[in-house]
Amino acid sequence: MALKCAPIWVCSQKPHSHLGTPDLGSSRGRIVLDLRPSKWECCGLGASAQRAINPVEDEKPNTPGIKTSRTGKIDQAQDTVSKAFHKDLNLLPKPLSKTDLSSFPDDGSNVRVAYQGIPGAYSEDAALKAYPNCETVPCDQFEATFNAVELWLVDKAVLPIENSVGGSIHRNYDLLLRHRLHIVREVQLVVNHSLLALPGVRKQEVKHVFSHPQALAQCEMTLIKLGVIRVNADDSASAARMVASSGERDIGAIASSRAAALYGLDILAEKIQDEDDNITRFLVLAREPIIPRTDRLYKTSIVFSLEEGPGVLFKALAVFSLRGINLSKIESRPQKGRPLRVVDDSNKGSAKYFDYLFYIDFEASMAETRAQNALGHLQEYARFLRVLGCYPMDTVL
Repeated sequence: MALKCAPIWVCSQKPHSHLGTPDLGSSRGRIVLDLRPSKWECCGLGASAQRAINPVEDEKPNTPGIKTSRTGKIDQAQDTVSKAFHKDLNLLPKPLSKTDLSSFPDDGSNVRVAYQGIPGAYSEDAALKAYPNCETVPCDQFEATFNAVELWLVDKAVLPIENSVGGSIHRNYDLLLRHRLHIVREVQLVVNHSLLALPGVRKQEVKHVFSHPQALAQCEMTLIKLGVIRVNADDSASAARMVASSGERDIGAIASSRAAALYGLDILAEKIQDEDDNITRFLVLAREPIIPRTDRLYKTSIVFSLEEGPGVLFKALAVFSLRGINLSKIESRPQKGRPLRVVDDSNKGSAKYFDYLFYIDFEASMAETRAQNALGHLQEYARFLRVLGCYPMDTVL
């Protein structure tokens, strides 16, 4: 008996009307959203396998002991095939639901997250805040965390982007543009610096303090009072590990209390930073974007360059104000592909100015019509526009 079977097409449920604008390149008047929908899959009912197991009508065997009808069909075989056919239906993939759109559980189970530094670093604290049960993977450089995600060695990467005291980390803005990863989450981490030393060491014995340059700068007043010599280290956790392994009683480190516990050091002083409100904002990066929604507060990060002309930047920013969209961050970086612009003036000769890229965070989801319209309007002035990510805002410190 010949079995007919139609393929079933399965696709992830991504409402295209919520995706904003389509994936765009880097040419003029195009938005780069880069929300790649899942590939279509065709899942057949196993017709070829069924054909191999159950002979078709023209190839029915002359099996003794089985009664056949006048039409030559094998009644018993037909019943067996029918039962097998319905049994196979239970093995078919089920339709996707909303819960299937989340790749990983909220607690980070079975998620590998890369960060720059060694165990005990503040970046690892941020990864554990975002995914409490994740497996953290240390990397020696920021760019190595990008590469780890791109090579499928890890699922996500955590990247510090700005600090409330030290400001923006410009190197990481450049890396966001150089690589094609997507921002899927932000983490705001309260940073409390502690002075660490070997067990039994008193604060007065410490003569040299090691830590990351940013941590040393954030604790400048405390270090001046102690009268110690400041020594730069790759990161705060590396400084703590070095103090633990050196065995020297006259050196200390500025790091987190978790680093003290990991490396067996005593905490001589806590919260020694000059500013009590010391917050570092981290971005979580992944190979694929998340689907924008409207059930909670979302933030969207973009980067763009502008055409020449007076007031163009004002017009570009006005597209958000006109639609009631709040801008929470704006950062400019020289455009490395074409860093200089030549303007001819018959009276003053030629002048050279920097061409800039503008990084903006605005508080709206790409699932909202106003955000889509704002970016569509921005295209009128932008030479290049790319959406780096649309992600839930972190409102818990």
